[in-house]
Amino acid sequence: MGGDNAPAEIVAGAVQAVRERGVPVVLVGQPRVLQQALAAHDAGAEIPIVRAEEALAMDEGALASLRRPKSSIAVACHLVRRGDAAAVVSAGSTAGAVTTGRLRLRAQQGVLRPAIAVTLPTRPRPTVLLDAGATADAKPEMLVQFAHLGIAYAEVGLGIAQPRVGLLTIGSEAEKGNKVAKRAHELIAAAPGIDFAGNVEGHDLLTGKVDVVVSDGFTGNVALKTLEGTVRYTFGQFREAIGESPLARLGGLLQRGRLRELADRLDPEAYGGAVLLGLTGTLVIAHGSSHARGIAAACDLAARLSAQGIVARIGDRIAAAPKSHRLW
Repeated sequence: MGGDNAPAEIVAGAVQAVRERGVPVVLVGQPRVLQQALAAHDAGAEIPIVRAEEALAMDEGALASLRRPKSSIAVACHLVRRGDAAAVVSAGSTAGAVTTGRLRLRAQQGVLRPAIAVTLPTRPRPTVLLDAGATADAKPEMLVQFAHLGIAYAEVGLGIAQPRVGLLTIGSEAEKGNKVAKRAHELIAAAPGIDFAGNVEGHDLLTGKVDVVVSDGFTGNVALKTLEGTVRYTFGQFREAIGESPLARLGGLLQRGRLRELADRLDPEAYGGAVLLGLTGTLVIAHGSSHARGIAAACDLAARLSAQGIVARIGDRIAAAPKSHRLW
């Protein structure tokens, strides 16, 4: 029921996930509305519905999730908690999804704060950025845990054998950054099980210099939104340039295959969305403007992460971390 294009595009994406990707899906929301949307795809018999009369609006924040304990995102999390579903996918309010996930699914033992992990379209392989907005005021010890969460996601979700970790700050030197960044650099560098490449800067995010970029939620979210805005602006300017003359249009036509490939690689919907790591269940937060393609990809991502044991992998890494890194 959440998302700028809900419920039509959400239901269409669920149908795609079932028919094209083989992912079993349960829709949570208002039965009458969802039944009508499924009927448009002749999919009423393929996808079950679980009733939830309430839903969080896109402009509602964390407090709304506490006021509405029977919202669709709360019911979906409850299904995972009692074992009736393997993962949750939501394109609704990010703040609502994070708060409800923390309340209903709860953090894994030893995890100080969950973190939102997003996939950046770098070459030769994607890069994980976290935290992208779950914890704005993170302590240095939390950033060490974010590194462990990111490594687990890179291993399970992206198939990277030995992920290298970088700390996002304002300079490559170890002494650059605020007090939190400096202390986090010391802790991550000394942490066993982390291949630490040192500090990275904003201009390194799309270079593939490291496999995991660690940041507090405030800095990470600003960096992510800046990248998304830059990509949209660049493609808009490029389209205008191509249309300015017949010669430019001809050049664009000749390169349309490569341009389409580039557009697909930079499209956030291709990656399925962000993942809230550190909970006892898998929660994928799709982009609020997602269409059917993005929802299908999010369902596929959630199914793969759950099947490949992302929660257990994170639990193992946190359990093996020194207690000095857990604020205990």
